[in-house]
Amino acid sequence: MQKAELHVRVSKRQKFNIKWGNSLLILISHSGAIAALFFWSWTAVITAILLYWIAGSLGIGVGFHRLLTHRGFRVPKAVEYFLVTCGTLASEGGPIQWVATHRIHHAHTDQKGDPHTPRDGGWWAHVGWVLTGTAQDHDRATLERYAPDLLKDRFYVLLSRSFYLPQFLLGIALLVFGGWGVMLWGICLRVTLGLHATWLVNSATHLWGRKRFDTGEDSRNSWWVALLTFGEGWHNNHHAHPTSARHGLKWYEIDFNWWSISLLRIVGLARGIKRVHFDDAIASWLLVTSDAKPKR
Repeated sequence: MQKAELHVRVSKRQKFNIKWGNSLLILISHSGAIAALFFWSWTAVITAILLYWIAGSLGIGVGFHRLLTHRGFRVPKAVEYFLVTCGTLASEGGPIQWVATHRIHHAHTDQKGDPHTPRDGGWWAHVGWVLTGTAQDHDRATLERYAPDLLKDRFYVLLSRSFYLPQFLLGIALLVFGGWGVMLWGICLRVTLGLHATWLVNSATHLWGRKRFDTGEDSRNSWWVALLTFGEGWHNNHHAHPTSARHGLKWYEIDFNWWSISLLRIVGLARGIKRVHFDDAIASWLLVTSDAKPKR
């Protein structure tokens, strides 16, 4: 079947089904990001960098993605809840909707049903699907199919209903203790950059880069997206082995999120870590589960 035949057509109705809540959030965050440039200070910059890592790496990359969506490793519930709560600071929706969206993406990658395939255009894959697509807004039946495990967890049900609350409280705290500059950098500018970084995984890593594995779709490895997302840019590696907690498979494939998971293992908090390693005996990559110290 030709690539053109696999192209997912977005209906005219869907294109004009504007998600006003998401659109308003994006407008506010981008406007605040521009305003932040007029309130520069080292305190504001350092705050933004720290929160970018907490939300984007610990929250989205480690918590929402590798732990919650793919169960690439296990941690005590208290640690799991902490990591996932950090993920809400990225303003990418609640954990149940986020996980369902990503599991749908893996089930229908670059095919009909993929919520953000670049085969509908780069703009659609990057942000169009957030403005007028499914945009983390699935119905109950879809959630029961793709995230039944999370629906059984009362904490995630509650957090998904009030995912905006941690961000709101953080914004108030930054404003009170740091002033407008720290708040604008720590919330608006940081969230805007984080959103675009995540969206680049959906768009850029299905358009440009190198393929190590023949996965039957368009996923690519992108070193620069990996740097922006703490390791999520090794997307072809990930699609070939979705449950692997390690995405950067070579020493030169920088994967900060994997390093964080390895640190959790060292201090005894991470178990059942799934990872891919190359077996020289059969000249093939294998997925293994181990609590032992990972090999370089």
